[in-house]
Amino acid sequence: MNIVNSREITPDPNTLREPRPRRVAGLLGCALWALTALGCQGGPATADGGGDETGCDPDAGDAGDEGEAAGGNWWELELGDPILDQVALFYLGHAWDQSADVAEVLETLGRIDGTDDTSWPHEWQLTAERLDALAGASEAEGHALSAADAYLRAATYYRAALHRHGDPTDPEVPVLAERAVERFEKYLELSDSPCESVTFPYEDTTLPAYFCRADTGGEPAPVLLFQEGRDAWAEDGKFVADAALRRGYHVLMFDGPGMGKVLRLQGLPFRHDWEAVVSPAVDFVEQQPEVDPDRIGYIALSMGGFLGTRAAAFEPRLSLLVVNPGVLRWNEIYEGFFAEIDPDLPGLVDTDEEAFNAAIEELMEHSELIRWGVIDSMWHHGVDTPAALIHEVRKFSLTGQESMITAKVLVVDAEAETWGQSPELFEALPGDKDYLLFTASEAAQFHVQPGASGVATHRVFDWIDSNI
Repeated sequence: MNIVNSREITPDPNTLREPRPRRVAGLLGCALWALTALGCQGGPATADGGGDETGCDPDAGDAGDEGEAAGGNWWELELGDPILDQVALFYLGHAWDQSADVAEVLETLGRIDGTDDTSWPHEWQLTAERLDALAGASEAEGHALSAADAYLRAATYYRAALHRHGDPTDPEVPVLAERAVERFEKYLELSDSPCESVTFPYEDTTLPAYFCRADTGGEPAPVLLFQEGRDAWAEDGKFVADAALRRGYHVLMFDGPGMGKVLRLQGLPFRHDWEAVVSPAVDFVEQQPEVDPDRIGYIALSMGGFLGTRAAAFEPRLSLLVVNPGVLRWNEIYEGFFAEIDPDLPGLVDTDEEAFNAAIEELMEHSELIRWGVIDSMWHHGVDTPAALIHEVRKFSLTGQESMITAKVLVVDAEAETWGQSPELFEALPGDKDYLLFTASEAAQFHVQPGASGVATHRVFDWIDSNI
């Protein structure tokens, strides 16, 4: 396992993955692949999904030299853009914990028209409704376990329908979100799951979570807080809860502002001072008699790599932190994207917001992916102009707060990571820390290891078991 242990050796920069060049990144950045009129004048991507001889291949240099078969790359599913390929792997990976089935996912993907921005949500909704009806019929006939299994998969597919929805203001968004939550809770009820739906106080409202109790014979045991990032929901963490419960750890899976059902049903956008979310969650688990308050861990994925690090800097009750990936400056994802199109764009937001907004709106007219990405990001952050988005995400930057962390930290990285800054965060952390790199040789080289939940939980939980 590629771990640098700071307690035993002085970290050598040559041991860490070389930080990736700031290039096309994330949900917005991969839209450059579609903008043949801007930067890639030689023409669009070739019919086989690769780039042309001008070098406009979104996967170039992203996945290392391993894992490429003679017939193409195993991760290329030809869904119209490289982001959807990785989203597809994400849902295929849910088969690991029975939250999806491979054939159901592939069959749904096969119906999606990549040229129609309504096709993704529509086809996933159809699949969800089919499984929903199957579950209801089994429940009516008294087959509780079969119904639970189908409700679990239906919940996943309702969430998938919202993953790439073109209009966050559409009245069907909260309807689908409510169905996703209700079907997941049906699964918990009918399967006799050790997890239950709970809430914990947050400012003048509450935040939803699932508290999963391990069978520890009545003895206090460690607890793991778990959160996803920008796009996934707490329910997508079932694979983490399953792995934790098998090891005798309790789990609190939660959504915060800007995430999952909190955004869609409560209308709360992201906030940069994430300790305001995590400290109430720690309060909640400390009040549970089965929890050992001296062993509270916290796993944060994707954008959670920033949020979790920020929260841990202000929450000394955490004994362990896992961030996948490590992030110091989330704003660089957005500003780096705009700089790829035009190096002067990021600076324009500070000198002429109206011109910046006009430039971004023009880009949105040229690319459906950019249009969706900008609108979706503004919604997640609670702003209504591209300039306001940049100003808001600039708050999502650590400026030395990482030095305040008292928990032991595992910084997770991946060879083809485009969202994170794991080597930079690892070197900035002054305390007890380890570094874990996922590679192409284990088919886990992408951001948060989509489709590789087996090896991901194996390696991360080996570390947790040794350090909790």
